[in-house]
Amino acid sequence: QVQLVESGGGLVQAGGSLRLSCALSGGTVSIFAMAWFRQAPGKEREFVACMSRNGRSTQYADSVKGRFSISRDNAKNMVYLQMNSLKPEDTAVYYCAADFFGDGSSRALNYERWGQGTQVTVSS
Repeated sequence: QVQLVESGGGLVQAGGSLRLSCALSGGTVSIFAMAWFRQAPGKEREFVACMSRNGRSTQYADSVKGRFSISRDNAKNMVYLQMNSLKPEDTAVYYCAADFFGDGSSRALNYERWGQGTQVTVSS
């Protein structure tokens, strides 16, 4: 069974950077569309970034475009989210997700498997 485990979250000052990692087991990351979502306290889960199955196409939420970058390492079966120029409004629990059948989208309902999340806190 495919499992996802996120890591790399933490506390960072505004303007700083973090890199989140998502380890996939029970499958091969290169055959899935992968995404990152986030959920802040009292808010709904929102799309952050996704990557297509072949890795050639990426999509970002407007709020993170130009600051965040999604990537993957097929050999390590890992997906990453590089976050630069962090803002207090980026504070949230970040989730990695796998789309088994589609080619990635901003819709959370399209993703069949989710990790447990990792907390990112950006102080002002």
